[in-house]
Amino acid sequence: MNRHYYLPHSAIEFHFRQSARDFVVDEIPLYPFSGEGEHLVLHVRKKNLTTWQMLYIFAKHLNIKSRDIGYAGMKDKNAQTKQYLSIPKKCEPLLENFEHEGIKILEKQYHNNKIRMGHLKGNRFFIRLKKVNPTSAFKIQEALKMIKKNGMPNYFGFQRFGRDGENYLKGKAILEGKLKEKNRKMHQFYINSYQSYLFNAWLSRRIEISKLVENFTLDELQIALEMDRNELETMKKQPHPFKLIHGDVMMHYPYGKLFHYESEEEVERFNKHDISVSGLLSGKRATRATGLAAEIEAKFDTIGSGIDGARRYGWIYPEEVEGEYKENEAWFELHFTLPKGCYATVLIEEIAKREIQSDEEQD
Repeated sequence: MNRHYYLPHSAIEFHFRQSARDFVVDEIPLYPFSGEGEHLVLHVRKKNLTTWQMLYIFAKHLNIKSRDIGYAGMKDKNAQTKQYLSIPKKCEPLLENFEHEGIKILEKQYHNNKIRMGHLKGNRFFIRLKKVNPTSAFKIQEALKMIKKNGMPNYFGFQRFGRDGENYLKGKAILEGKLKEKNRKMHQFYINSYQSYLFNAWLSRRIEISKLVENFTLDELQIALEMDRNELETMKKQPHPFKLIHGDVMMHYPYGKLFHYESEEEVERFNKHDISVSGLLSGKRATRATGLAAEIEAKFDTIGSGIDGARRYGWIYPEEVEGEYKENEAWFELHFTLPKGCYATVLIEEIAKREIQSDEEQD
């Protein structure tokens, strides 16, 4: 899928490869742990392992099932990541002789509950870009300023779609009854990949529309978009690069209730990062957009049964964004924090204005 980017600069040349040295993730817990209870929380650091592989290693050592281990989120394999796991307190003695070259236990504490998927606030990232010349470094700094001010699109990253980028086709085939997948986790994963593909396609289309609104006259837009002139006039007045359309499903940010965009007061709240626009994860029982926003959304709403739908932030606001250029090494180092479920690689691609998955294949 050809993705539309919102930043105005031309493509920036640099090299990025996910590795334990150049890609570091620190999980931010949703709440402090209680210090007492029947669950032992482990703060662990892993390298070059998937979360599933780490869970299997712990489960085998502790002689329990992987499902007995609680975790809040999946973390990249080609990275150094720190995250929290919970295990039954009774397993604690078996940890005394635990050793693995890819895993280190940093800290232990007790808690009342098992950690559940999604029980995290977000993730703090460190990323090193290489082969950066001074001109590219300046452009990266300018791009970061815009992301600090305006946020960025919340695309699903390439990791969601598999090495060949075509997992979503399997999900589509499963829903259409053309493919069967016996493994329940993979069955769900493929369908979720199709939902993600549709979401990304919707978001790309909305960014395309937003850029057209910024760059063309009302007469030209009426011909190109076939939209109501009053709506186009309203969109043109919006200062944010992502243009809201009446009927959009908005969400309080960084979490909160859903409601539909109906008045211009919501535009100001969007500019202040109090609320954000949401995109549809197509499926049953999900809230849909209304009006003109619904007409655009409907083209990407193709799942009527087989899985529940949901809403996902279409636009997010990275926090604590920092960048430093090390000219002697030709490195540019980034630090930033993203909400849970958001992809650091999407921020890198927005800056680069190109897909970065191909960088993985160059070494």
